[in-house]
Amino acid sequence: MESLAPDTEVRVAVAQCFRTLATSTDTKDIVTALQTLHSYLDEGPASRTTSVQRAEFRRAHFTRTLEFLVSNIHADWLAGLTAAQQTELWESLFLKGPPEQALLVLMEGIGALRDSTNLDRLVSITEKFLRIGRLADLLWSYCLETGPSDSPQLRETLLGRIVALPDVTANRLHLKNKRLFLPQQYYPLLATEMLTALERTCRALKDGTDCSLTFVAQTLGKVCIQGHSGLVLAVLAPRLSACTRSDMVWQRVCWKLLQNVPQRWMESVLTGLVQAVGGPDALGRIIGNLVLTNKKAQFVITHKLLLLQYKYETQVLRIVLGYLAADRERRPLLIQVLRSVLQAWANPSAVKHTPLEQQLYVSKALLLSVSLLKDSELQELRSELLQCMLGGMQSHLDSSVVRIRRMGMVVGECLSSHMDINKTKLKFEYDQDEDTLELLSLMTPMTGGEAEAEHVNGVESPQETSETTPSTQNAPSQNKTKTDPDSDLDSDDELTPYDMSGDQETSKASPPRYLRDCLETLISSEDSLRVELTLRVAEGLVRKNVFATREVSVQLTKVLLHMEDKYSINGFLTLRQATMVALIVTDCISVTQYLTTEFYSLNYSLRQRLDILEVLTLAAQELSKPMTEKRNPSLGIAAGTDLTPYPGDNPVQWREVVEKRIQSKTKRLRKGATQPPAKAAPNRYAPVAGHFFFPLLSNYDKPQVTFDLLGGDHLVLGRVVHTLGLFMHLAVNAPIAAQMGCALLDFVWAVRYHVDQMVRRGVLFAVCSVFLSMPSENLLVDLSDQLFETRTWLADVAEEDPDADCRSLAIQSLVLLDKSLKKQLQDQQALSMESLSQRQQ
Repeated sequence: MESLAPDTEVRVAVAQCFRTLATSTDTKDIVTALQTLHSYLDEGPASRTTSVQRAEFRRAHFTRTLEFLVSNIHADWLAGLTAAQQTELWESLFLKGPPEQALLVLMEGIGALRDSTNLDRLVSITEKFLRIGRLADLLWSYCLETGPSDSPQLRETLLGRIVALPDVTANRLHLKNKRLFLPQQYYPLLATEMLTALERTCRALKDGTDCSLTFVAQTLGKVCIQGHSGLVLAVLAPRLSACTRSDMVWQRVCWKLLQNVPQRWMESVLTGLVQAVGGPDALGRIIGNLVLTNKKAQFVITHKLLLLQYKYETQVLRIVLGYLAADRERRPLLIQVLRSVLQAWANPSAVKHTPLEQQLYVSKALLLSVSLLKDSELQELRSELLQCMLGGMQSHLDSSVVRIRRMGMVVGECLSSHMDINKTKLKFEYDQDEDTLELLSLMTPMTGGEAEAEHVNGVESPQETSETTPSTQNAPSQNKTKTDPDSDLDSDDELTPYDMSGDQETSKASPPRYLRDCLETLISSEDSLRVELTLRVAEGLVRKNVFATREVSVQLTKVLLHMEDKYSINGFLTLRQATMVALIVTDCISVTQYLTTEFYSLNYSLRQRLDILEVLTLAAQELSKPMTEKRNPSLGIAAGTDLTPYPGDNPVQWREVVEKRIQSKTKRLRKGATQPPAKAAPNRYAPVAGHFFFPLLSNYDKPQVTFDLLGGDHLVLGRVVHTLGLFMHLAVNAPIAAQMGCALLDFVWAVRYHVDQMVRRGVLFAVCSVFLSMPSENLLVDLSDQLFETRTWLADVAEEDPDADCRSLAIQSLVLLDKSLKKQLQDQQALSMESLSQRQQ
C-alpha cells in the first residue's frame, strides 16, 4: 500500500470497505469498515490518515460513501449495530464531511425512500444537520472557497435544495413533517446561518484572509425570489443595521453582499429590504451606493417602487426617498425622481385611467420628495414645480371623483406653501379624512427615525410629567363639583315628570295653511322666519291637498328649483328636496315633464341639474314602493320620527309596557304569523316610467352654452347614466320595460369607453339594470344583434379596466346575462318538448 499513489490508495481502501459492508456478516468487520471510513474525516494528531488522503476522500469518495450507506439503509448489518454504534459510526458520517455533499445526498434519499423507519432515520439526520449549524459551515466553505471548483449546474442544484427544503420535505412527509422544516422555522434559521457565515467573513477579513460572498448572495437572492424575503430579512435586516453602525468592515461586507446578488434576483431582495429596515440611514449603511453602480437597483429604487407599484406603506416611501436624499452623490437621483413623479401626478391621462390607490401613492411620493429638497434645489426647480402643480391641479379638480379632487387640493396647498410664491398660499375648503391628514403630515419629514424610535420607547422626561400633572389632578375635582349632587338634598325620584314632548316654541309668525300662501311667501317674502316656516310645512300641505297641489305644482316646483339658501336655514336642502319629491309624487306627469325639459335648458348651473336628477330619482323610488300605511301629511318630513309618550302612572299602560318587554326578550322555537299578510297594491311607477325615462334621452347630444354632456361635464354625464339605470331597474315587470331597455343600451353604447371612471361605472350599472329588469324573451328577440358584442365588451372590462368597481360590475353583468339567456333557452326547450308530446298524442 505504501508504494501506491495517495488517490489510488484511498480508492482501494474505500472499495474494500464497501465490499465488507456488502458481504460480511461479522459485526466486528462491519465496525472496522465504518471506522476506516471515519478515519478519512477525522482530523488532528490522533488521525490515522494524512491530509492528502483526507482531501482525496472528501473530493472523490465522500458522496459515493453516503450514497452507498443510503442504498444499504435496509441491510441486516445496520440493524445489528447497537443504537450507540449507529449514532457514532453511521449517522456521524453524514454530519462530518463536506456539508454540501451531505445535504444533497440526504435530500435525494428523502425523495427516493417510501414511508418507513428508514425514511424517518434520514429525516432525523437532516434535522440534526440543521440544528448543529451545518448550513453555516456550508455557506462558510463557499466563502473561503476551500472546496473543489464545482460546475454551475451543481451549484444551481445545491441552491435549489437549500431554498426549497421546506417544499421537498412537505411534499414527501405530508402530515409527518418536522416543525423545523416548516417555512416559519426554517427560513429564520437559514437567515441566522447566513449571519454566522457573514460574521466569520468579517473576522477572516480582519485577519487578512480573502473571502467570497458570491454563494451567500446567490442564496439570499434565491430565497427572496421564491417569496420568502419577509421571513429571511426580518432576521437579517435588524442585525445588519446594528452591526454596520460602527463597524466599517461590516459595512463593506454588506455592500459586497448586495453587489453579488444576481441581476435577476436583485428586485426581490431590494423590495424586501426596504420593508424590513428601520429607516433610510439603515438602508444606506447596508446597501451603500448600490443605486449608483447597479442599473437594476437604480431602476427598482428610483422607478419601480415609486411609479409602477403602489402596494407599499408610506414608511417604504420615506425610506427610499430618505435614502436618496441622505448622500451627496445620490441627491441627483432624488431630483430625477421628483421630475418623474411630478410628470406622473400632473398627467391628465394618468388621473383618468390609473386606480385611485396609485394616485394617492404618487401624491405621497411627490410631497415627500419636495419636503426633502434644499432651498437651492427648490429655487432651481421652482418653475417646473409651478407648471406641473397648476396642470396637475386642473386635472384633479376636473375629475368627478371626490377623493381625487380633494387630493389635488391638498397637494396644491402643500406645494404652494413650500414654494412660497410671492408670499401667497393656496387654500381650499374640503372635508378632512385619513388621506388628507396623511398627505398634510408628509410635509414635515421625520429626521433620525431610528433615534426617535429609541427615544419613544424610553422613559418620559420629568419636565413633561410635571407639566401634565396639575391638569390631570384638577380634572377629577372639577368634574366632581359639577356632577356629584349633595347627598343631603331631598330626592324627587318619586315624582313623575310631565309629558312635554308635544310642546312647541311660540313664534310671532304663524305657518301658512294653504299652498297658495306658501307660493306667495316663497316668491315675495323677505322675512327669514316666514320663509323657514313655509319650507317646513310645504311638504305636508302638498301631500294633504292633492287637488290644490295640481293647480300650482309646476309653478311651485319652478320656485323651489331656483330658490337659494339666503337665510342659512337649518336643513334647507333637505326641506327643499322633500317638497319637490312630494310635488312629483302628487302630480307626477306635469312636474316630471317640466323637470326633464328644464334639465337640458339654458342658464342652469350644474348643481341645479344634479338637483333635478336627484329629485327625480327619489320620487321614482317612492312611487315604486307600495303604500302600506298612510302618513300624516301635517307632520311633513318629521312623520318618520317615533315619539313614545311617557307611560305615567296608569297601570294599564305599565302592563302594556311590561308585556312588550317580555315579548321582545322571549325566544320561541315556533311561532305562528302575528300579522296578516300585506295586501296587494298597484305599482304607481310603472304607468309613468316613460315620463321619467325617455325625456332624459332626448337632447343629450346637443351641447348648450353652459352645458356639454358629452364634452367636459363628466360628473353630470355619469349621474345621468346612473339615473337612467335606476329608472330602468325600478321598471321591472312594467310593460314598457323592454322598450326602455333597448333605448338605454343604445344610449350607453356610445359612452361605454369613456375616460372617466364614474361614467363607466354608470354605464355598467345601467347594463346590469337592463339585464335585471328586461324580460329574458325580449333579450333574445329585441337585442339579439347586440348581445354578442355586449358580452365581448363586458369580458374586456372585467379583465382590463383599471377601476375595481368597474371590473366587479362587469362580472355581475356577465353573470346576469348568462343567467337570463340560460333561463330563456330552458323555457324554449321545455315548450318545444311539450308541443312535441302533444303532436305524438
